[in-house]
Parts: sequence; structure tokens; C-alpha cells
Amino acid sequence: MSNLIELKVPDIGDAKDVDVIEVFVKPGDVIKKDDSLITLETDKASMEVPASAAGVVKEVRLKVGDKASEGSVVVVIEAGAAAAAPAAAPAATPAPEVAAPPVAAPAAAQAAASTSIEVKVPDIGDASNVDVIEVFVKIGDSVKKDDSLITLETDKASMEVPSPAAGVVESLAIKVGDKASEGSLILTLSTQAGAAATPAPTASTPAPTAAPPAVAATPPAPAVAAVSTAPPAKVEEAGFRTAHASPSVRKFARELGVDLGRVKGSGPKGRIVASDIQAYVKNVLSGAVANTATPTNGSGSVLDLLPWPKVDFAKYGPVEAKPLSRIKKISGANLARNWVMIPHVTQFDEADITDMEAFRKEMSEELKKQNLKITPLAFIIKAVVAALKKFPDFNSSLDGENLVLKQYFHIGFAADTPNGLVVPVIRDANKKSLIELATETGALAAKARDGKLLPAEMQGGCFSISSLGGVGGTAFTPIVNAPEVAILGVSKSSIKPVWNGSEFAPRLILPLSLSYDHRVIDGASAARFTTYLSQVLGDIRRLML
Repeated sequence: MSNLIELKVPDIGDAKDVDVIEVFVKPGDVIKKDDSLITLETDKASMEVPASAAGVVKEVRLKVGDKASEGSVVVVIEAGAAAAAPAAAPAATPAPEVAAPPVAAPAAAQAAASTSIEVKVPDIGDASNVDVIEVFVKIGDSVKKDDSLITLETDKASMEVPSPAAGVVESLAIKVGDKASEGSLILTLSTQAGAAATPAPTASTPAPTAAPPAVAATPPAPAVAAVSTAPPAKVEEAGFRTAHASPSVRKFARELGVDLGRVKGSGPKGRIVASDIQAYVKNVLSGAVANTATPTNGSGSVLDLLPWPKVDFAKYGPVEAKPLSRIKKISGANLARNWVMIPHVTQFDEADITDMEAFRKEMSEELKKQNLKITPLAFIIKAVVAALKKFPDFNSSLDGENLVLKQYFHIGFAADTPNGLVVPVIRDANKKSLIELATETGALAAKARDGKLLPAEMQGGCFSISSLGGVGGTAFTPIVNAPEVAILGVSKSSIKPVWNGSEFAPRLILPLSLSYDHRVIDGASAARFTTYLSQVLGDIRRLML
């Protein structure tokens, strides 16, 4: 007996109205638990929504371009039908009285025969010793062709390895945390020799009707063959890895030898989808474009960089190899892109925070009984919001030839963790008091150190603050956190003699370092911004104006 079940979007943090950029299923598809249904994309991350139950898809409620939130219905499935389908297949084979005897005998013989095949990691480009971060199957599981087996993660991308055939998992040779390269054994699969032929008889139709699917499957073959006859193009790995595409699309591109750095995406936010790969291949076959690769930054401009030097450090002395944390791998790729793509300029200034710090310490003493504490970062966030209101270009992002001016004030701050820096975001900082800001920054910093930050808590920032005051230093040049256009660096405050008109007096001086995108902000604007910011930090009464 079957029943209908609604599969919904699970908890995705605070993100709402997230873009649906891919839909993997259609009505009539048989899905297993944990099969991918759709892909959602937020400002800075994409995530696939897996099926929470197995069954047959009866209705798909979401399509590409829709918005989804936690609880949105993705598909409606018939759960009982999935269980009935495997049971029906064995029952269909011992039915000689229905089919003609000459046909039934070979079918039974094929079904009885089985063979074991080794499934190995396919071509993954020049990457080697890649991290295995997910294993989707276990011994005894039944898998269909193209079902995901494992997920591999390189420095800048993740990719799923699909099953080349249907069958039952006999043994697993890999686990989460292992390293894998092209040719590494993943698992051994027991396959039915007649597995590909069995679906045809179950349709209870005459033999001639099996011909159209076979004919329909043949047209793609010439296209792939035509591509393979051409000299294979050299894929530029830097552009390939930074291209905006999902793991399944990356796999599709590698199979066809397409350099993603040369493909223009038609999906949301310029995302490359499978149809873009197909269109590119058609253009190559027709001679409209040349399938050649040149070193680019992924957007057309030639970098022409020398290869990274390869050095055997061990021959000069003892060494220890320590793998980068996942956070550093991801942030490193983003920082490298931002440094290369954004024309950085840094404006240095100083703020006299003597009065502010005296007030902060006085209030901290009063609030100590309530277990509350006001931090300098809370004052800096307040002052930054006031400066962003006065200079709205700093609260913007470039979108092609347009400047998107934001009407909200979400402030990110760099938090130091054992695995590297992360940037939690304080939402609607303009609506919060100093105490609320101090409490929220403390809570988010604690979650960051424990590795419990949700993706939504690191998205949507307008402006970032990197505070090194607790560590030291006099100045530094922070890297703009794209797609923002500016970032404020804060160094350690110190007592300096300042001329007050009649004498030198000791004052507490806070160094400020404002890095900005020179395509949006010029030097005069940056100087005005830091001057105003210094005035507000020097006299917090200005926050009430």
C-alpha cells in the first residue's frame, strides 16, 4: 500500500527566499533516500537538498528560478511505490507463460549471471591526493547508474563521483578522511549481466517497441565522438576551479573536455548549467568558437603568470608537512581572487578614543552586576554604521556596470578560530544598542571558535571589520571581502602625546586602516570616511545626531 509524502526544505539556518538553481528530478522518477532533489544558492554558498525518504516522484513543486525557505515543499512522492518496484522486478523474470519461450529463456539466463566490477576514481584533472569528505554508500546497498558514491574536495571545489553501473556494493575500499587520486579503488560492485535488458520486458510491450528508446539514445554519440576526434584542449585549472558551477556540471564539463573558464553561465548570478556546456560544445563543433585555453582569471583577462615554484624543502633540512584546514583552503582561494581582481588602496588614519574608552570602562563597571560587558568592537560597529549612512557608496556592491546601494546595514567582523579566520555577520546593526551589539558579537565569536556557525550567519554582509587590537600591530592592509567594496582594519591602541593648543597631553590613539575598491571609491572619499569615523569615535555624542 502506497502513501503520499511531502519532502520539504530542511533547516538552512536563517536564510530565506533562497534561489533554486537546479532541479534534479521530474515526475515519475524513482528516488532513494539522500538522493539530491534540488540545489539552493545563497549569497556565498550553494547546497543540495537530499531526499528524506525513498519513493516515486508524483509532483515537483519547485522549479529553477523559484525562491525557497525552510519548510517549502520540494516534491510529493509515493513512498509505497518505491518499495513495490524492486519486488516487482524479480517477479517479472519467472513468467514464461506470458512471454514467448524463446525470449524468456535467454532473459532468465542473463538475470542469473552476475559479475563483479571495480569502481575507481575517474579523471579529476591534475589533482592528486584529494580529500574524501563524504561516502554515500555502504556494503549491501543497491545503487543505480550515476548514483553518487563519494564526494572529493580539492583546494577550491568539491566533486561527486557517480557509479558507472547499477548493482550491489560488495566491498568498500575508501572512507571519509582518506586521500584519493585518479585510478584509486572506491568499491567493488556486483552487477547483473542482463541488468540493462531487464527494464524492456517489464513494460509488457511487444519487442518492436523497445527499439525507439535505443534509437533515441544514439544521437548524442556522434557529438561526443566528434569532440573526441579533435585535439584535446588544455584545461586551465585556475579558471576551471573558480568558475561558478556545481560539482555535477564540473564533472560533465571534464567528460567533454570543456574549459569552464571559457563558458558564459546563463543560470542565476551567472552560474554555469549543463545547457551552457552543451551550447558551448555545439559552438565548437560548428566552428563558432575555438576550444583552446589561455591562462585567464576566469573573466577574460590574461594573467600570464609563471608556474608556482616546486622545491624539495627536505634536502635543505628537516621539515614537517601540515595540511591546511578546510577554512584556510576556502578563505585562501577567496582572498587570492579578491586581491587579484580588486584594485586595492589603503587609507590610514588615527582616532582619539580617550573619552570613548573612559566611558566604556565606566559602563562596564555598572553592567558587571548584570554579567554584561561592552566591548570596543561594539563602539566601532556603531561608528561604522554612522559613517556608512553618511557615505552610502561604502555600503554598496558592483554588479557589472551598476552600483547596488544597500538600504540595510549588516556588518561582518573577522573572528579568530583555531582553524583560521571566519567572518560572522551582525544583521541590522543600525537597529541595535551598544549592549546588544556587544552581546551578539561575543556569542557569534564563541560559535565561530567552536565551529558551530551556520552558513546564514556568515552571509549578507555589507562592510567588514578586522580588529587586531587585542593582538598588536600599528597598521596593516586588510583585503576587501568581495562583493563588498571596503573593509576597516583596527590595530592596537596606544598612548601618544597630542598637542592640544597649549601643551602635549597623553591621549589613547587607535590606528585605522581602510582598504577599498578603487573602482568604486576614490582617495578623497576614503579620506573623508576615515576622518568622519575618527570624529565619531573621538566624541560618541555624535552618534546621537
